[in-house]
Amino acid sequence: MIAKTEEDFNGLKEIGKVCGAIRNELVRSTKPGVTTKELDEIAGKMFDKEGAESAPKGEYDFPGYTCISVNEEVAHGIPGDRIIQEGDLVNIDVSGSKNGYFADTGVSFVVGEGEAILQKICDVAKEAFDTGLKKAKPGSRKNALGKAVQSVAKQHNLTVITNLTGHGVGRSIHEAPDHIFNYSTRWDDEILKEGMVIAFEPFISTLEEEVFQSDDGWTYLTDESFVAQYEHTIILTKEGPIITTL
Repeated sequence: MIAKTEEDFNGLKEIGKVCGAIRNELVRSTKPGVTTKELDEIAGKMFDKEGAESAPKGEYDFPGYTCISVNEEVAHGIPGDRIIQEGDLVNIDVSGSKNGYFADTGVSFVVGEGEAILQKICDVAKEAFDTGLKKAKPGSRKNALGKAVQSVAKQHNLTVITNLTGHGVGRSIHEAPDHIFNYSTRWDDEILKEGMVIAFEPFISTLEEEVFQSDDGWTYLTDESFVAQYEHTIILTKEGPIITTL
């Protein structure tokens, strides 16, 4: 969407704050011994308390309030009986709606002490986000964000997932622009506009560049790689990007 009015900005910030708070609480609550279902139930209660709705559940009938992915699971993991272990790589992805406005945010992190490479990809995902964010302004080309992400990954001898992308958001959970790639491609040269609302989400991988869908019809997996994501919803303005989901 293109945010134009004060109502738009306030509505986007309100749901962004809700989703950010849920993400942060789930990260705090992710400890060895807890199940992904127990974490998801925390999110459900928080959505209800805030008068908001889970976007994956409400829009796609996803079997959970949030997507929680562990280790080989990269994205859209279904909350269930899986027990979190020390050293796991966990991704919490929260998207929701309130009063007709949507937000989407996610973060990968290591539970307790884990392999050094896992913390590295989490750190690089955030670095890639921060670097790409400098290109997120009206008048820039959309592929500048992907070029920035890919450049950061290469600097650390890592790669990016090419078939998971950012996207437009605001009045629905997925809208134009359909893709914000995490790599450089000349043809993806749309000019970013004032007020445009996007979910920018670098995916940094230890090796593989593509994920595949599991038999459950939801979860995206890798064969032999670990992947970290870092995502926020952003409103593009001439004064600089507004991150709604901090």
